[in-house]
Amino acid sequence: MGRGKVQLKRIENKINRQVTFSKRRSGLLKKANEISVLCDAEVALIIFSTKGKLYEYATDSCMDKILERYERYSYAEKVLISAESDTQGNWCHEYRKLKAKVETIQKCQKHLMGEDLESLNLKELQQLEQQLENSLKHIRSRKSQLMLESINELQRKEKSLQEENKVLQKENPSSFLQLVEKQKVQKQQVQWDQTQPQTSSSSSSFMMREALPTTNISNYPAAAGERIEDVAAGQPQHVRIGLPPWMLSHING
Repeated sequence: MGRGKVQLKRIENKINRQVTFSKRRSGLLKKANEISVLCDAEVALIIFSTKGKLYEYATDSCMDKILERYERYSYAEKVLISAESDTQGNWCHEYRKLKAKVETIQKCQKHLMGEDLESLNLKELQQLEQQLENSLKHIRSRKSQLMLESINELQRKEKSLQEENKVLQKENPSSFLQLVEKQKVQKQQVQWDQTQPQTSSSSSSFMMREALPTTNISNYPAAAGERIEDVAAGQPQHVRIGLPPWMLSHING
């Protein structure tokens, strides 16, 4: 029959407990030696009996070296754990500070928008009003500055164009006069279109038909002593009609 399973609990019999301690101690020392040889590991084993007797095993008999290494590792681990806990504490504290700051900024923004004013007293409302007035002054000052800069830029462009016109007038007077004449004609045309936007085309065509009826020579009445052929062969008379100046300039030209 095989050996039954041993129940892990304190052995009450003193003699049996001592025998079991000796056997298990020897087996534990043997296992420590085996793992150090097979796996090339540094092993340190310390056993104290119930009577206070010390039993130990260390790889290559370097117990002090292994214990020193263990102390360094334990200290580094403790420092790391402490640093992590401090970092977590700092992050929590920083989060609370940032959260309070964001809430304060949101509250001030609502006050500037005219919201949630019930919690403010008279002095706080006066301070808020003064702050808004100062902000308006800065805004208007910036607006005026931008307008002045725009006006100065336009004046500079105007001066530059005038200088270019002077140079063009000196270099090529004929081209300059043609340009000025063209600008005048365009300006007159714009003014004419603005005064009579709807009837310009119809009135112009109507007046042209009334002024130049050359399709039928018989329409002209013959004067006394003149033949119709003479009238037809004569020079056409100039008729003044209500045409705009820019159209007359084109016809005369």
